[in-house]
Amino acid sequence: MYVGKAKNLKKRVNSYFAKYANLGHKTSVLVSKISKIKTIIVDSEIQAFLLEANFIKKYKPKYNIKLTDDKAYPLIRVTIKDSYPKILIARRTSDKNSLYFGPFPNSTKELRITLKIIRKIFPFQSVPNHPKKICLYNHLGLCPCPPVFDSPEFKKEYRKSIKHIIDFLNGKSKKIIKDLIKERDLLSSQEQFEKANVLQSKISAIELITGPYYARFDSDLSPNLLEDLRAKETEDLMRILNENKVAVKILRRIECFDISNVSGKNATGSMVVFTNGEKNSSQYRKFKIKTLNSPNDFAMMEEVLQRRIQHKEWPYPDLLIVDGGKGQVSSALKVLREIKTHIPIIGLAKKEETIISSDFKEIILSKNSDALKLVMRIRDEAHRFAITYHRKLRGKSFLL
Repeated sequence: MYVGKAKNLKKRVNSYFAKYANLGHKTSVLVSKISKIKTIIVDSEIQAFLLEANFIKKYKPKYNIKLTDDKAYPLIRVTIKDSYPKILIARRTSDKNSLYFGPFPNSTKELRITLKIIRKIFPFQSVPNHPKKICLYNHLGLCPCPPVFDSPEFKKEYRKSIKHIIDFLNGKSKKIIKDLIKERDLLSSQEQFEKANVLQSKISAIELITGPYYARFDSDLSPNLLEDLRAKETEDLMRILNENKVAVKILRRIECFDISNVSGKNATGSMVVFTNGEKNSSQYRKFKIKTLNSPNDFAMMEEVLQRRIQHKEWPYPDLLIVDGGKGQVSSALKVLREIKTHIPIIGLAKKEETIISSDFKEIILSKNSDALKLVMRIRDEAHRFAITYHRKLRGKSFLL
């Protein structure tokens, strides 16, 4: 029915049945249907992460809700048929000649952390078509570029590393250590101590990351399903907004806008979309500011919103958030008045994390408010998306 991981299994399981547990509707339904609980103890966070993904793929549990929507969740793709296999992040199992691990529905961040850790032990190529030159990652000791490793001996060593990575992703870390120890001892007997020392470093690294004291990925011990947690956040935000005369009937689609520039140069705008409290990156849009070349965040916000509203094929949001205070809210209201359309609008002022309503009233929320957590998460994502595009444009301008 459901697969999950936790640092403290006893505490996690107990949280579902404690009298004080504040369970959401779907979590309550899940708990009412439980007849058996099985736990598997592993030695580290990274092993728990990989085991969870393997079980989700194997059993397709009903209440691991993310697997039932229409999103394509990330997988690890190993191009095993290539002369130099690549380790990639994919969204579809479209290549029959590749090996796939996943999907990883709970956290793309954890997936990237895992690959970074593995790459430090077993360097691999991470792009589909590696250029015929030495890359930066090679200088960092993370990428065996073809120009450097294009020999039968190095090719054999590289494929051996790929095999170890596959074993690792299958949860066979003990097998990898056993194989590496055997190889290390053979090299030592042949007095190839330098190569043996390299293998010993890999053995120590694997023992470290699969040990019980490796840094934790996730400390969230809430018993509720993620969908119930997100529903709690959106319900809290709706309640607060309506209490403050920001009429919101539903919060299925939320759009948030941010501006990024340096003294007006290479200015960009971002639009991020959250559906039912979760980011919906396929709906994200980015805008290059066209009408201004001097710092004016209010006018830039107005331009971005005007261009967004022109896209009638994009559904209107149930709530529009702008990153900023009264000036940005005023710009958004001006755009909506021009097209005679009403969409609930709020701003989020950075300094005090204060919500600004459409009548410029300041709404101050407690730091542990579920509504504030949701709004800040959306705002931070809009800022990240805007500044990423701005840096890209700024980088291109340096080359001109």
